[in-house]
Amino acid sequence: MTKKVIGYLPDEKPTIAKSLLFAVQQFLVMLPATVLAALLMKFNIPTAIFASGVATLVFLLVTKGKIPLYFGSSFSYIPAVSIIAASYYSSLGIDLNDVGLIAKEIMGPIQVAIALSGVLSVIAGVIVKYFGQEKMEKVLPPHVTGPVAAIIGLSLAGSAVSNSFTINATTGMMNASSFFISSITLLSIIAFTVFLRKGFIGQLPILLGILVGILATLIIDISLFTGASGHDTGFRILNWTVFSTFPKANWSYLPAALLAIVPIALVTIPESTAHVYQLDLYVNDLAERKGVEKKYDIKDRLGDNLIGDGICDVVATFFGGPAGTNYGENISASAVTRVFSTWVFGLTALLAILFAFTPLADFASFLPGPVTNGASIYLFGVIAAQGITLMIEKKVDMFNPKNLAIIAVIFVIGLGGHYALPNGGFPLYKVSGQIVYFPAIAIAAIVGIVLNALLSIPELIKYQKAKKEVVETE
Repeated sequence: MTKKVIGYLPDEKPTIAKSLLFAVQQFLVMLPATVLAALLMKFNIPTAIFASGVATLVFLLVTKGKIPLYFGSSFSYIPAVSIIAASYYSSLGIDLNDVGLIAKEIMGPIQVAIALSGVLSVIAGVIVKYFGQEKMEKVLPPHVTGPVAAIIGLSLAGSAVSNSFTINATTGMMNASSFFISSITLLSIIAFTVFLRKGFIGQLPILLGILVGILATLIIDISLFTGASGHDTGFRILNWTVFSTFPKANWSYLPAALLAIVPIALVTIPESTAHVYQLDLYVNDLAERKGVEKKYDIKDRLGDNLIGDGICDVVATFFGGPAGTNYGENISASAVTRVFSTWVFGLTALLAILFAFTPLADFASFLPGPVTNGASIYLFGVIAAQGITLMIEKKVDMFNPKNLAIIAVIFVIGLGGHYALPNGGFPLYKVSGQIVYFPAIAIAAIVGIVLNALLSIPELIKYQKAKKEVVETE
C-alpha cells in the first residue's frame, strides 16, 4: 500500500479553515524579521508590515501565481541606509541612535535609491527572461548559489543564538528564563516536525511550537512580553511616502544615497536566485512523492522572479516601506510543512495588510523574544541546510578543485566577513565622510561569481578548441 503524502503544491488550494491557519503560521514566521529590519533602519513599522503584504500580492500577480514566496524587509540594506541616515543627522549634531523614525527630509533620497535598486533587479530579470536563463546559470551555477544560500542562514545564526541565550550582566551567566523558553520553543518545533507528521495538525509544527513557547513564557517569566520596548510607543497610522515625504525631502543627499544603496541589489539577485532553485527542488520533490506527473518549472521562471522582486521594491517604497526580498524563512516553513500553495501566501499577504491597521502592528514585538529566537534557530538552520541540499541535488562535484575553491572562498569570506568585520561588511568607500560597509555576503557572492568566471576560462578555451577541431574534421 502506497503511503499517502500530505502537502499542497503551488496550484492547489486547501480549505478556507486550513488556509487561514497555514497563513497565520507563515505570517508569524515572517513577522519578527520584517519588523526587526524596519526597526533597525528606523522605518515606520506598521508601514513596513503593510508594504510587505501589498508587495507580496504584487509579486504573486507578476509571477502569475507560479512562485509561492513571501516578500519581507531585507537585512542587506541596513548598513547602507544607516550610513546615509547617520550622515544626515551628524550634520545636525544628532546621533542616529537617539532618533526614533528617520525624518522625511532624508527618507526621500533613501526611498528613491531603494526604488532604483529594484529597477536594477528588474533589468537583470528582463535579461534572464529574454536573452536566455542558461547564461545566468553559467554566471550563477549551483556551486555559487548553494554556498551563498547557506551563508545567508549561517550569518543569521549569531543573532538567533545571542538573543536566545542572553547573558546576565551582573552574574555573567546565561539568563535562565530566556534559555529555558528558547530551548522549549526550539525542541517543541523539532518534536512536532519529526514526530507529528500525519494529518492536518502535522502541517502546523512552527505555529504549534510558537504557541508552546508563549505558554512557557506565561509560566516561567511573563515579564518577557515586553510590548514595544525597543521602539516608539503609541499607535501610529501608516507613513505614506509619496504624499507626505517627497515634498519635504532634502535632495542634496540623493547622490550619496544612490552610491550607497543601489549596489545592494547585487546581494539580493544571487540570494533570490538561490531561493528560486531551492523552491523548485522542494516543490517538485513533493509533486513526485504525491504521484503528480506535472513538472513545476519554478527554476525556469528566474527572470519573472527577479522582475517581481524589483517591482516589489518599487511598490514597497511607494508606500513608505523598506527594501525587501523573498524570505528564506518562509521557504523553510513551506519545506517543513509541505505547504507551497500560492493561495496561502496570498492570504498571508492579506493578513499582513489587515494587521498593519491594528494597534498591535506598532507593538509588533509583542511575541516574546526568546520564543521568536528559539524558532529562528530552527528556521535559520533550515535555510543553511537548503543551500547544501541545492548542491547535493544538482550533483555538485565536491572533488573538483574548481568547485571546492569557489565554495571554500564564498564560505570564509561570507561568514568570516560577517562576524569579524565592523557592521558585518567591508569598508569599501566613503559617502559624505561616512564609511559605507558593503555586506560581506554580497562580497562573497561577487567574489564567487568572478572566481567561477576566471576558473572557467581554461574549460571554455578547451571547449572552443575541440569544437573547432570537429568543424575542421567535417
